[in-house]
Formats: sequence, C-alpha cells, structure tokens
Amino acid sequence: MISSSKIKSVDFYRKIPRDLTEASLSGAGLSIIAALAMMFLFGMELSNYLTVSTSTSIIVDNSSDGDFLRIDFNISFPALSCEFASIDVSDVLGTNRLNITKTIRKFSIDPHLRPTGAEFHSGPVPHFIKHGDEVDEEAVEGSVPLNGVSFDKLSHQYPILVVNFYAPWCYWSTRLRPSWEKAAKIIKERYDPESDGRILLAKVACTEEVDLCRRHHIQGYPSIRIFRKGSDVRENHGHHEHESYYGDRDTETLVKTMEDLVAPIPLENQRLALEDKSNATKRPAPLTGGCRIEGYVRVKKVPGNLIISARSGAHSFDASQMNMSHVISHLSFGKTISPRVLSDVKRLIPYLGRSHDRLNGRSFINHRNLDANVTIEHYLQVVKTEVVTRRSSREQTLIEEYEYTAHSSLAQNVYIPVVKFHFELSPMQVLITENQKSFSHFLTNVCAIIGGVFTVAGILDSIFHNTIRLMKKVELGKNF
Repeated sequence: MISSSKIKSVDFYRKIPRDLTEASLSGAGLSIIAALAMMFLFGMELSNYLTVSTSTSIIVDNSSDGDFLRIDFNISFPALSCEFASIDVSDVLGTNRLNITKTIRKFSIDPHLRPTGAEFHSGPVPHFIKHGDEVDEEAVEGSVPLNGVSFDKLSHQYPILVVNFYAPWCYWSTRLRPSWEKAAKIIKERYDPESDGRILLAKVACTEEVDLCRRHHIQGYPSIRIFRKGSDVRENHGHHEHESYYGDRDTETLVKTMEDLVAPIPLENQRLALEDKSNATKRPAPLTGGCRIEGYVRVKKVPGNLIISARSGAHSFDASQMNMSHVISHLSFGKTISPRVLSDVKRLIPYLGRSHDRLNGRSFINHRNLDANVTIEHYLQVVKTEVVTRRSSREQTLIEEYEYTAHSSLAQNVYIPVVKFHFELSPMQVLITENQKSFSHFLTNVCAIIGGVFTVAGILDSIFHNTIRLMKKVELGKNF
C-alpha cells in the first residue's frame, strides 16, 4: 500500500495555513478588479462563440440545379390585350420558343390594374387560317358599315350582330374582305334583316371609327366579334362581354358559322341566342384592353431574351397605337425560397436577398412623350449565390439564390413595340459558408482567461506588496 504521505508529496497546490496569510487593502481591490475582468472577458468570449461567422469566396459556377433556369414573373400591361399577348423565349444557342402557354396564366385588367374577371383562356392558336380564293373584282358590298351611333342601335335591334373590325392598310383585312362581303350577302339573302331579323353582318373601319374600336379594345386587325342582344352587349365601367371568332375566313366556313349562330334562335325573336360551347372557333373576347401575365418559363443558362409582345399569325397591328407600358409585380430567377428559410439566411448574411427581386414594384410607363413605336428593354446581369449552413459537424444545408442587377431603357423601334428582358448569367458564383465553432475551443479560451487573469493579478499583487514593504524599510532607515 502507498502511504498517504507519499501521495501528498505530489501535491502541486500546497496550502498555506490561514494564520500565515495576511489580507491587505490593495489585494482586496486587485481581487475585485480581477473578478470584473474575468467576467468581462468571459462575456466577450461567449458572445464571440454565439456569433455566426461566415467566409465568402468566388468560384466557377458548379450549379447542382441542372442546365435550365426558372424565371418567375407577374407583369401587368394596362394597354395590351390578353387576346394577343404572347410570351417568347430565345437565346444565343438558337432556341426560339414562341407563344408559351403551358405555364402561363392571363387575366384581363382595367386601366387601374384591377382584374375584371376569371382567367382568360386564349385557347389553341391555329397555325394556319384558311382564306377564300375570291378576287375583289365585283366589289360586292354585303355587310353594313357602322359608326358609333349605328352600332349602339343595331346591337340592341338584332339578336346576333357579327362585326368585322378592320383597317384598310392591313394585309389580312384585305384578304378577308371578299369572303366577308360575299358571306354577308348570302346571309342577308337567307335571313332577310327586315322579315327575319335574327342576324346581321357588319363592318367597322378602325381608321375612321377610332373611338368605337378603342371602346371594344380592338388591337389586332381584322377582329371578328360576335355580339348577342341583351346577354352580352353590356357596358360596365368600360367592360364589354362578347365573343371573338378565330376560325377559317373563307366564304363557306363563314356562312356555316353564321347559320350555326342563327339555328338556336326562334324566328319570332323572343329568346336570346345560346352560346355554342362546342365551337372551338368562338371564344370569349377579353373584357378590357389590359392584361396581367403571370407564371414561369424555363430557359437555358446562356445569354437570352424573354419577350412579351402582341403576336398573331392572322392579324396585323398598328405599331403607332401599341403601348407596352407595364408594372412588374414580381420577377425572379431560380427556385422560390420560402420566407422562413430566407429569414434564417438573413440571420447569417443580412444583405442577402436584397437583389433577387430588384424590379418588384417598378413601373415603366410610356406617356407618349417619345411618340410611337416605343420598345422597353431591361438588361439583367444574374449572379448565383450559394449559402452553406451547418447545424452540426455532419449536417449542412445548401440554399441557392439568384440575384441580379437591372438597367432599363425606352427606345423607338421600326418594328412592333415589345417588352424585352435581356438576361445574362455570370460564369462565376458567390459561395458563402457558415464557419462552425468548436465548444472545446471555447472551454480552452475560458480556462485561459481565468488562469491568465488570476496569474497577472497575482504578479501585480506581489509587486505592490513588495514595493510597499520596501518603502516602509526606507522610511525606518531614515528615522534611525
């Protein structure tokens, strides 16, 4: 057995009997200061341990989200009809996607950007519309020309009024004219306006009746509209409900369509026409002249364009009357980050998230100061940011965000005005990594603080004590 005296011999912390110690005022003051210093340094070390630190680096983009990038947007156009609004995508690799509809929703809006009804369904766009082979030689005039006064009168007189809104300079209006006049003459002979009175075909020259065409939100020529007496010829704060015809434009098809419209109406004109749901060539026309477009598109990660314009394969547009003013409610790149996740990330990097929706809430209005044919372009430089957060030494979370800078311009163009978003992705990305701190390192620093302060305080106390003793000896020597 090892005796207790031998064990005591290895004691590094030998005790001095209390009777041999001496308390002093300077030692008490130094002890209080040392205790306060320990508490202050401990608090600083604890704050540093609890504070999240990050490191930022610039690396070559090694995205894990594939070769495609998602663009989400919500844009309102007070003067672009949903009937012709088209979303196109192109890039430097030759990709050219026109009139994307699968991931896009459209809503008719009034000049104050308020929705006027349910979602606008434009339906399938025909790639080819058949026109008649008639040549305008006989100058047949079968349709009735209308102005603002006669339109209001006849729309309440006939159960069905079919109107061709046209422009004399328009190529498609010129192609339609012979077939339309011939069909109007045939319908007038079969359904005499005086004795029958169930249907009438008419026309409006939008170059002369500008206000009438604007009142019915005509933006493309020719536009064939179907008005039904009592049911959908209605004006409510500028809103009109009627149908647009998108079918073939040859005489035979036009006549058949008109006969199908007349068929459900009794000769005595006592009941309203019922909408033919099965006819895909007739769809509700937009209630107002504005459109809110929302949804997303997927683009390749190369420089490209997102273009919003008026487009139709069988209509012409008057570029001088097109106004592409718009309000951007939302525009962002990449996957949508939930507010909770974004809030957690901002705890690490407060400035993150300020530029991922830089254009939100911005308005770009053409007040006609630049005259007509004004195209609005936005130049976007997109940079990817990855944030790696660590909850433990083995568990980490990756958050990906795309931020962008934006520069916009309004410029006149010789073509149809459009809204164009030029986007270009940077080949570099920003990598922000959360640096995890070791608890053992924290404990080591705390021990160093306690030991260091205690040692320094002991040295200072010894210096003070010896200095005082020396001064007392000097004074005693002088007295003797």
